[in-house]
Amino acid sequence: MREKTSLDLAYRKYRSAFAATLVFSFCTNLLMFVGPIYMLQIYDRVLASRNETTLIMLTVIAIALLVSYGLLEFTRSKLLVRAGLQFDEVLANPVFHRAVKQQAAVPNSAAHVALQDIDKVREFITGQGVLAFFDAPWVPLFLALCFAFHPWLGIVATIGALIIFALALVNEFSTRGSLSEAGRASQGASHFASTALQNAEVIRAMGMERALSARWRKQHDEMLDNQATASARAGGVVATSKFVRMSMQIAILGVGAFLAIQQQISPGIMIAASIVMGRAVAPVEQAVGQWKHFVAMRNAHTRLRQLFAAIAEDPERVSLPAPRGALTVDQVVAVAPGTRETILRNVSFGINAGEVLAIIGPSGSGKTTLVRHLVGASQPATGAVRLDGTELDHWDPEQLGRHVGYLPQDVKLFRGSVGENISRFQDDGKDDEIVAAATLSGAHEMIQKLAEGYNTDVGDGGNVLSGGQRQRVGLARAVFREPSLVILDEPNSNLDSYGEQALMNCVKTLKGKGKTVVLVTHKTSLLALSDKTLMLVDGRVEKFGPTKEMFKPQGQGEAARADGQKPSVVALNPSAPG
Repeated sequence: MREKTSLDLAYRKYRSAFAATLVFSFCTNLLMFVGPIYMLQIYDRVLASRNETTLIMLTVIAIALLVSYGLLEFTRSKLLVRAGLQFDEVLANPVFHRAVKQQAAVPNSAAHVALQDIDKVREFITGQGVLAFFDAPWVPLFLALCFAFHPWLGIVATIGALIIFALALVNEFSTRGSLSEAGRASQGASHFASTALQNAEVIRAMGMERALSARWRKQHDEMLDNQATASARAGGVVATSKFVRMSMQIAILGVGAFLAIQQQISPGIMIAASIVMGRAVAPVEQAVGQWKHFVAMRNAHTRLRQLFAAIAEDPERVSLPAPRGALTVDQVVAVAPGTRETILRNVSFGINAGEVLAIIGPSGSGKTTLVRHLVGASQPATGAVRLDGTELDHWDPEQLGRHVGYLPQDVKLFRGSVGENISRFQDDGKDDEIVAAATLSGAHEMIQKLAEGYNTDVGDGGNVLSGGQRQRVGLARAVFREPSLVILDEPNSNLDSYGEQALMNCVKTLKGKGKTVVLVTHKTSLLALSDKTLMLVDGRVEKFGPTKEMFKPQGQGEAARADGQKPSVVALNPSAPG
């Protein structure tokens, strides 16, 4: 039996509102008979008797019933809106969590689309689209009344409803493929544009705007072509359905007039039948008009189902003691997402708590991939990464995150202040802890010189700051509250000499406090601070051991050759100044 997910729980919460809305829909559809019955009484009773008192009483009763109808309609809409808020409340955090996990595992998966899918589903199930489908089951009730007036009137109304229903099916089958292709093309174009605009300065500097614009326009035009095809077909169906409805109105009035001439029905029944038939075909016609939104909701629901099927709920984890920082990697194999390309091949090593490990190797050797596995952002295909003997996957993610600091190669900050970014947006982040982290990373003086200091808004992705400033704020974020394990991927790629010195002092301080530090670097000054060095070549461990032994004077060129550089003539002594 399939395990229930948060998506199932969200739909279950909506189910009670769904049932209540059905009850309200039944009442509102019954009250839709007020108009036909009122007209029937006016033609057959009031006009025949010319009794003004009867007219007034009928009008008062009709208005009172229509007020009830309005209140029920308002209550029905309010109920759906509230159910939509509950639906979003149950689903928002689980979907965001899965989107983060999916994006971390497959960086080009455009997982953010799942957040838009929640809105599409919620908007449909709380808007006019779902109301049309709620009203549709009561169509037979109106058709039955037409038959009660006269069989010929019932036949005309039924033919009209069937034709419009058939048009709804035509609309579905003729637009399904085009709308699906348009959705895929739209996501691709949006993701391409978002990625390209993150590198706007490169586009402008290297004259790539026209070429990238053409690439984006190709995907955008594909979306427009499919959408235009679907819209044209849907427009034709909607226009035909309107023609059918108006023709049926004329047909039922014509048949009613003929029957009235034959004295088989009264003129009041003729008018009432026309109103009832209009009400009978209205929900079907509304369903045709809302079909495009229904298809979009259905596709969004399918993607959410796939997301929840691919990424399971995180089980409740036992809270473990704070780790000391001992790190073990056991036969880890990593495969590129969506391919069979192996990036890491049986990587194994271990470092003790309080040690500093340097990871070196040529470009494309798998250093960043290894780092992503060390912080738990990626899961190994086989093998395990353990912190204090416990696999990372067995830690509660929130608890583990408090004891891990991570500075990625491409530092991204989040929209908010410098202080909020350093505190990792923790509500309990205290000012003195934020300043302490900035001081430890050597960023305090730099931050003080910003326009608003720690309150400076960094902008989207931190674009208000320079690359070096982002890297230093990112380092402060990594060492916030002095985590047991700090992992730095090329931490000095954008730093000047002062920033490098501050980075070295930070690593020394962390090492002195018994913190475990892993850093990807080829700088001899940082290598000199490491206790052990791991050399990766083609995803395999080429060498691993104490740094002093790996880089003796006669082998000083190893680190440089690993990066394809000329050997640097520097005495690698851990106590030597940088």
